[in-house]
Amino acid sequence: MSVTSTSTAGGVRPMKLVGAILLTLAATIPWFTGSTFHFHIAVMVCISAMATSGLAVIAWVGQLSLAHAAFAGIGAYTSVLLVVRFDLPVLLGLPAGALVAGAVAFVIGSPLLRLRGVYFVLITFALNELFRLIMLDIPEYSGGSSGIAGIPKISLFGITLSSYQAVYPFALVCLSLVIGLLVLIRRGQLGRRFAAVEENLDLAESSGIPTARTQNIAFTIGSAIAGFAGAFLAHYVGFISPETFGFQLSVSYVIMLVTGGRLALWGPLVGALFLTPLPEFLRGAVEYQHIIYGVVLIAVLRFLPQGLVGLPAQLAQKGGRA
Repeated sequence: MSVTSTSTAGGVRPMKLVGAILLTLAATIPWFTGSTFHFHIAVMVCISAMATSGLAVIAWVGQLSLAHAAFAGIGAYTSVLLVVRFDLPVLLGLPAGALVAGAVAFVIGSPLLRLRGVYFVLITFALNELFRLIMLDIPEYSGGSSGIAGIPKISLFGITLSSYQAVYPFALVCLSLVIGLLVLIRRGQLGRRFAAVEENLDLAESSGIPTARTQNIAFTIGSAIAGFAGAFLAHYVGFISPETFGFQLSVSYVIMLVTGGRLALWGPLVGALFLTPLPEFLRGAVEYQHIIYGVVLIAVLRFLPQGLVGLPAQLAQKGGRA
């Protein structure tokens, strides 16, 4: 028994190393190819990975939010309005979007998180739709169904990042900071509280952990990260509308999270890296995109319950048994 465990553990570590090397190589592909299209895809992967990382934090306390796109939208509209109407630098608009999204999540989180399971999922679905309808009803701020065009590009200390090649390094830095934040949370006392709440909510409550406050902290942090990603998306694309942050975007984030690994630290990045390019390669067959997403989700749930991140462990376990 001990020999199998040892060999399994020994097999997982090299596979994790291989995975880290593959992720690093994937990040360098745009520079090797020099393709503008590849740089664009890479930036979109970074944005999706940031947003999905926020959803992962919420999943760490046993909840699943279908309002994640709404908080990305709150961050986007906050940053755009501050930059366009108050001439705030984009570099300050991005964190401002995160702060406002996090503040809204903190305020509404207390009543929402009294619901559990499917009831919380349903209320967040309604919340996402409510956000879209509100944005449509205030065209003086949101641009209504026509949206807001000509959004200022990301600029650093007076230098505008106008090309995909220029934005990508900044996107990598922002993604690294988000992942670094997740590592600090996961390894700290807060991360242990998150894990206890996710494992058994009632047991955590009886052990003295303030479960309601803990879940609200996770909801606030996750939504703030989504707000930052939404603001980044707005300034990168240069256009947003209420439809940009519709229910379908929330579903996409959920599928990325589950595909990569719901509770794994690197799950959001792997899921985003695997699924974000699909819409770009399926532009000629958009009607099949949702079908492919559905097939991927069913396959992962059936054969990889821990997501793609759990694949090395599964392979090592089979190798140990052999």
